[in-house]
Amino acid sequence: MPADRLNDGFPLAILAKAPVPGRVKTRLIPMLGAEAAARLHERLLRQTLEAALAATPAHRIVLWTGLEHDHPLFVALARCHGIARRPQPEGDLGVRMVTALADMDTPGLLVGSDCPVLTPELLTDCQAALADHDGVLLPAEDGGYALVGLRAPQRAFFADIAWGSERVLAQTLDRASTLGWSIARPAVVWDIDRPEDVIRWRQTPAGSTGRWR
Repeated sequence: MPADRLNDGFPLAILAKAPVPGRVKTRLIPMLGAEAAARLHERLLRQTLEAALAATPAHRIVLWTGLEHDHPLFVALARCHGIARRPQPEGDLGVRMVTALADMDTPGLLVGSDCPVLTPELLTDCQAALADHDGVLLPAEDGGYALVGLRAPQRAFFADIAWGSERVLAQTLDRASTLGWSIARPAVVWDIDRPEDVIRWRQTPAGSTGRWR
């Protein structure tokens, strides 16, 4: 790989839905209401992007948009920070993830926008893990994962996964074993999806997670 590419930062994809009230964070609507749940979703996306920008150059970041590709938030973030935007393809989460990873010119990372404890240091550690592993995951406490990176993305890695269930991580590791892949897991993190996650975030020191109120 050319030296200038090594110094160019690693590619990083962010999957994000537009903060449309009633369409995002639906499990939190009974607790917060549709408008506040959408604001929380936007705050988490902004925090994720902040961590991404601190770990890799803006021109290496792609925001893969869902629901409304031309939502004012997406347009403003791309214009302000110089990041690229691409619409998520049709299909399940696995199709959307493998598409984003396969679009990269070098091995890189893909994250969602729900993890309040994602840091630049953790992103850098995950990218470094790809030097001697076939893939990297950040397992989430709910049985899923908040980050994935693959040296050679394959659709088979994401096939037949019960997306949204507590079996996602276990099934994904089974796929890796079938493919003969080594998977690094540098840390366990947590997402904000349920009312108890919001309570946990509110009780976490603001300086450590960028707590939302």
